[in-house]
Order: sequence, then C-alpha cells, then structure tokens
Amino acid sequence: MSTRRFLFVLGSSRPEGNTEQLARAAAEQLPGDVAQEWISLAEHPLPDFEDLRHDSDHVRPTEGSVARLLDATLAATDIVIASPLYWYTLSGQAKRYLDYWSGWLRTPGVDLKATLAGRTLWGVTALAEERQAVADPLVGALRNSAAYMGMRFGGVLLGNGSKPGDVLDDTQALALAKTFFAQPAPLARYTFETD
Repeated sequence: MSTRRFLFVLGSSRPEGNTEQLARAAAEQLPGDVAQEWISLAEHPLPDFEDLRHDSDHVRPTEGSVARLLDATLAATDIVIASPLYWYTLSGQAKRYLDYWSGWLRTPGVDLKATLAGRTLWGVTALAEERQAVADPLVGALRNSAAYMGMRFGGVLLGNGSKPGDVLDDTQALALAKTFFAQPAPLARYTFETD
C-alpha cells in the first residue's frame, strides 16, 4: 500500500468536542495526497460486543456500522483513535471498537492481524487535568493493542480541556499537533517491555 490512508475513529459522545478539535488540528498538517476518513462512533454506533470467538462460526459483516468500520480499518495505513479521557482510559465507544478487533481476528477472509501488522496506531485525547500522567492507562491500552497486532505506535497527542473549545487554548498541544503525524512511529512494544 503506497499511499497513506488515515482512519480517524472518533470515540466521543459529543460532536466537535475537544478531542475531535485536537485531532482535526493535527490532521490539517497531513499532506494533501494523504486520504482521510472520519467515522464518529456516536453517529455510527456499534452494538454491544459479544465474545463468540470460541463457540460460533464467524461471518464477515456486509452492512451497517460494523461492516463500515471493518472495511475502513482494513483499508487504513494509519488508525487514529480519538477518544476523550473518561475515568483514566478510553471512552466506552472507543473501547468497544477495539473489542470488535477480537472478533475480527477470527472472521474468515479478514486476516486482521496480518493486515494491520506494520501499520500505525495513533491516539488523540483531551483531558480535564493538568497532570498528563493520568492518561497513562489510555496510552498503555493503545500501545499494548498495537504491540499485540504487530503494529507501529505513533504515541498519543494529549490536550487539556473540559468545556467544548477549551483545547484551542492549549498552545502546547496545538504546537505538538503541527508535527504529531510526522514523528517516527516505531514498532510497538508492550508497556512492560518499555519501562
């Protein structure tokens, strides 16, 4: 796959919230020939995930939100999970999207792990807290997911904001957004291997 294709998975229940605004600020810096697809999980909700990995034949979904997200995931060279920090980790919507990866791993004809190997996972989050270390569980969840899939990990762009629009006052986050997707994305290693 020669041309980069970014999939932005928006995991907020609030449209155009701080996390999305920060993700869009970073995406503005991507070259014009980089394809972008934005999918809001609030607008395209996934049903509750049922773990049928070991007791059911899997069929590739052909319609609805699950099919759209699967197709977009398989087509992406870069997956950006843009989730606000909720209780120190990913939003429920963003976590559900990752839960679906478990089912897609065993869906015939998908070969998710081999397809995503070598591609890049990124994160963007806004938090209502000055201490960025409180986002470590979210960062760890994304890094470990990337490591399991054999993906590269570009890190997580962190911004501060509670009320809609607050993140636009975070000059440090906006400065980092200008070069975020240009930074190196090494092959992911589990958090316990990097500490």
